[in-house]
Amino acid sequence: MRTLAFDGRMGASGDMILAALLAAGADRDALSPVEEALDVRYEASTTVKNGISATRVRVLLDGEDDDDREGADGESEGDAGSSDEEDEHHRAHTHEGDHGHGQSHDRNHGHDHHDHDHTHDHDHDTGDAHATPAEGHGPHRAYAEVVEIVESMGLPGSVERDAKAVFRILGEAESSVHGTDLAETHFHEVGADDAIADVVGACLLLADLGVDRVVTAPVATGGGEQTMAHGTYPVPTPAVVEIAERADWSLKGGPVEAELLTPTGAAILAHVAEGVETLPALRIDDSGYGAGGYDFSDHPNVLRVLVGDGAGRLSRDEITVLETNLDDASPELLGNLQSTLTEAGARDVTVLPATMKKSRPGHLVKVVVKPEDAERVAHRLAVETGTLGVREHGAGHRWIADRTFETAELEIGGETYRVAVKVAADATGETYDRSAEFDDAASVADATDLPVREVMRRAESAVDPSD
Repeated sequence: MRTLAFDGRMGASGDMILAALLAAGADRDALSPVEEALDVRYEASTTVKNGISATRVRVLLDGEDDDDREGADGESEGDAGSSDEEDEHHRAHTHEGDHGHGQSHDRNHGHDHHDHDHTHDHDHDTGDAHATPAEGHGPHRAYAEVVEIVESMGLPGSVERDAKAVFRILGEAESSVHGTDLAETHFHEVGADDAIADVVGACLLLADLGVDRVVTAPVATGGGEQTMAHGTYPVPTPAVVEIAERADWSLKGGPVEAELLTPTGAAILAHVAEGVETLPALRIDDSGYGAGGYDFSDHPNVLRVLVGDGAGRLSRDEITVLETNLDDASPELLGNLQSTLTEAGARDVTVLPATMKKSRPGHLVKVVVKPEDAERVAHRLAVETGTLGVREHGAGHRWIADRTFETAELEIGGETYRVAVKVAADATGETYDRSAEFDDAASVADATDLPVREVMRRAESAVDPSD
């Protein structure tokens, strides 16, 4: 199984993820849909962090002369007074939105919000120091506006769904922190062009690498305090904590007094990565380091990515779930849904008893489908049952085994009978289940007067090499 592993011992941000994926072999040209849609460009350059050569990525405004380097708020790029990674960290945590508080982003960073011992020496960078960074560029957008922009980019379906899922994680975290509804949540800097470029760019590069599984070891948050638009908060900041509650991986503090994990970085990892306690065994094909903006005396501020063949367990399969409540469906109709919905593209159909309004008995129908089949299956479900609405839980995934079929040949009473047996194995090739097909076994049972379960047992034993 082709596996990508993030080593987040020095945290992660959107630009660090972009840089690490490029360094690990993703095609720079895969980012062109974002550049065309947002009128920005990605600049990749090389820097050195504590002796490690790493890739650095900046999102720059396109189509401006070097002499015209004024930002959206009238401050020039040279006034920032901090590294690009500090700007990423700061803007990622000042996007709580203008919920009547009147906050605005201070490009000058007039407060000393990183009170620890480090420097920001970028003498090794080879990028265009005179280009205009896109940070903070664009209006402060609501969640729905960001989704609309992503949908307008003409992205591949899986990439669009991934990007929207990341922004939903960010939006839900913000709405939880501020006690607002998702629809009312306004992104501040995370709704700006550069943050959209970070999220969508990361999804495009992951798709380009074509990996089957993404994992991350525990991600470092740093420590100390962080000053944001609403005040000073401990690291990890509230948004990162909210996102981590939705993630499959663990946080760990340190190893320095600085903010190492941004909400954008956390949200990307929360959507794409499975948590592991240690990096898995990999036969490494590619690796890369994405540079952050800090320079510490003992710790290289980089995000490492490893790509290779790994001893994975189950494969990740992208799905969505449809469901509807029925209170007037006949048993015959419900029984027929298995075949009719499967013909329309359903991967699994479940009918559960339920208690409806006014204590009426009813049923809950749940259907697992591939995202691209959702509308067709939902329509078939509606016309078959007469339901007035079908709910969709949204893009997600399931873990599935590699499934193959073998044919068992059974000698019974001088006759040879054939029964199909489904064999389930993980990605390492280790078989963990064999299951005879019931219809085949039932036919053999009818012809031989053996119990169905005995036919199934013999068939499963016949394809087990250990017997």
